[in-house]
Amino acid sequence: MIPIAGSAYTYSYTTMGELVAWIIGWDLVLEYAVGAATVAIAWSEYFNKILEYFHLHVPYQWCHSPLEHGMGADAGVHGIMNIPAVGILLILSLLLIRGTQQSAFVNSIIVVTKVAIVLMVIVIGWGFMNPANHTPYIPAATTFTTAQGITHPYGGLMGILGAAGVVFFAFIGFDAVSTAAQEAKNPKRDMPIGILGSLIICTILYVAFSHVLSGVATVNDFRTAGKEASVVFAITKYMTGYAWMAKFVTVAILAGFSSVILVMLYGQSRVFFSMSQDGLVPKVFSDPHPKYKTPWKSNMLFFVFTAAFAAFIPEDIVGEMTSIGTLFAFILVCAGVWILRVRRPDLPRQFKVWALPVVSILGIVVCGAMIYGLGWTNWARLGIWLLIGLVFYFCYGFWRSKLATKS
Repeated sequence: MIPIAGSAYTYSYTTMGELVAWIIGWDLVLEYAVGAATVAIAWSEYFNKILEYFHLHVPYQWCHSPLEHGMGADAGVHGIMNIPAVGILLILSLLLIRGTQQSAFVNSIIVVTKVAIVLMVIVIGWGFMNPANHTPYIPAATTFTTAQGITHPYGGLMGILGAAGVVFFAFIGFDAVSTAAQEAKNPKRDMPIGILGSLIICTILYVAFSHVLSGVATVNDFRTAGKEASVVFAITKYMTGYAWMAKFVTVAILAGFSSVILVMLYGQSRVFFSMSQDGLVPKVFSDPHPKYKTPWKSNMLFFVFTAAFAAFIPEDIVGEMTSIGTLFAFILVCAGVWILRVRRPDLPRQFKVWALPVVSILGIVVCGAMIYGLGWTNWARLGIWLLIGLVFYFCYGFWRSKLATKS
């Protein structure tokens, strides 16, 4: 209905005004930019795994943040910076500057490869599941403390909400589809198909893949011995005769993470492109490249920003920041759809959300419940981040936006 770049920012601007739009646009930095940093850190872990096949490795201190310390053979070693994570962010930022068509072509190849290998793991791994690992399917409520001293609920309702919240940034890609609306050939038809089609397929794959893996390996395998590159560890340890598949999975995960980073960096640059055109952030974020016509300055600025997070902050922290930012954005989208339906029922709609306001209310409640499950430390981070954004808004955007200059 609103086929321009900007994702949740655009919806909020249309339905709830400039201030709320700024809040959500600023929040989307957590969703996309910090999300790209999170996945880049995970990419680094699997990159090191694939180097091991060639008897090479990146030293611990050069693939971990200064806030992390080694265990086992790396005991006593502290991280300095995560160089592989910075490297993949740079390569993909340059690819995005080169152009959308080239990026989409590379992404299509990656998607076909990773989906094929995910299906192979599900089919083969099904026969290696141990029923004891699913007994009980929902463990009793306890807590678990990470190496960085972060405590998570485990088992029970709070464990489910907390875990769902932690991995919720896996759903960013469906939101990122909407950031491409301005560059789609037929957005009114393509956007609903792209969002709902990918959502259905990927949710089925997510559920099946996690069901199989949690049946193949124990919880402690993922927490301790297989913490980094845990999927490969589970296949190597338990799926006898299929060690070769671990190498394919490593390649698929590297490819998959690359495509996710690509989508997040793309989405972030397009959100700030829209915000820049509305005057809420400097014009540099919407300056097109003279040859490729992409917002190249924005891409490079966000490369520097994401690289700083990926290089110096642990994965646990940036991952949870990404998820809480995404959940907050989705709450405002649910509210925006409901508000626009009430305020402007006359607008032509190519796709109409079914059963409003029930769907919007359920969306708000479920996302809010997952935010609750992420705990007070993440609420505090979100609050501080939004406070910084409000300072920027009232110092710059409030005075220079299109609405301000018109008045």
